[in-house]
Formats: sequence, structure tokens, C-alpha cells
Amino acid sequence: MSDTRPPVDDHDLTLTAPFTAADVALEERRCLHEGFFRLEELHLRHRLFEGGWSDRMVREVHHRHDAVGVLLYDVERDALVLVEQFRAGAIDDPDSPWKLEVVAGLVERGEGVAEVARREAMEEAGCEVGELIELHTYYPSPGACDERVTLFCGLVDSRGLGGVHGLDEEHEDIRVHVLPFIRVWELLQAGRLDNAMCLIAFHWLAGERASLRARR
Repeated sequence: MSDTRPPVDDHDLTLTAPFTAADVALEERRCLHEGFFRLEELHLRHRLFEGGWSDRMVREVHHRHDAVGVLLYDVERDALVLVEQFRAGAIDDPDSPWKLEVVAGLVERGEGVAEVARREAMEEAGCEVGELIELHTYYPSPGACDERVTLFCGLVDSRGLGGVHGLDEEHEDIRVHVLPFIRVWELLQAGRLDNAMCLIAFHWLAGERASLRARR
């Protein structure tokens, strides 16, 4: 049967009074695993858009540290600094579990996100960041994970950068690539930049690149 409902007009949506955490009844929280990350099982109900409450449901939530990502961009040379490393979550990737990414790291208790951005740029790429531009803060996968990512663009001097970096105690083996913007665009079009931080940051840069270069 075809759907005869009229299309939704975005202007008719009421977004001024959204549901809040008070509209969720969390009945039980169980820890299923405690390691570097934590996996919990939640038993809950929540309010429904059309009134009343949902049935009791069970959801698993992966608890992670919040994270920071930094797209390192050399305005003068129109070049980007990307890092390449093995990623366990991509171990079944049909092409390779080694991924090209922006510099990134986890936020430890008491740290500011800008502080983490500068620290990770030095640890992973041997790169000192000048101006730091905050882009977005977002949930990569809120259906199953509580992680929030803050994304930056860091303006850098890419001369002399390269080699292999990372902390031995964190089992990091990170290769640094300095690539012209046009080459990174080709890699994106070919599907080589297939992680959210990289895609979001690079599309932001594609829109802002001209204005950044005009500031030289």
C-alpha cells in the first residue's frame, strides 16, 4: 500500500521543547565488560512522540573517552599532514586495516580539548600547531556509543615533517604523510579516506580553503 501522507514541512517541526534525559526511565544498568573501554547493558523506557511511554527495552552502550581530531593544514604550501596506522576495528576491511587519518587522541580527565589537539599533533606527527580552529563537536555513533568528538583544523608549517612516530607504551606505529590538497582530494574520491573525522574535516576545508589561503 502506498503512503498517502503529505510530505513533512521542516518549518512545521517543533524543535523548541525537545525531550531531555528526564524523559528516560533508566530501570537498570549492568556492566558487561570493563577494560580500556566499558560495555554496559541498559534496561529502560522512554517517552514517545505521540504520547505515553515505550515498552521496556534493552540497549548495549559502549562507553569511551571523548576524543579530539586535528586536520593539520599548511596554508602556505596548500598541503595536509595525514597519519597512517593499523586500526583493529578495520581488521576485516577488504582492502587494508591500515587507515589514513587526521591526528587524533583521547581526552583524559582534567584535559582541555585544545590541549589534547596540540599534544597529539606533536606525539603522532612531530608537528607544532599554530592557529587552532574549532570545527564541530559530534557523536560518531549515538545509537551505541557515548563518545563525543571535537574536531579542529590546525594551521602548521609542514616542512621537514614525515617519518614514523607514536608512543611505544601505547603500541603506536604511525607513519606521517605530507600531501598536496589535490592529492588528498583524489584519495577521498577513490574511497581511501573512509573514516568520519577525516571526511568531516576535509569537506570543511574544501569549503574554507580559499578564505584560509587569502589570509596569507
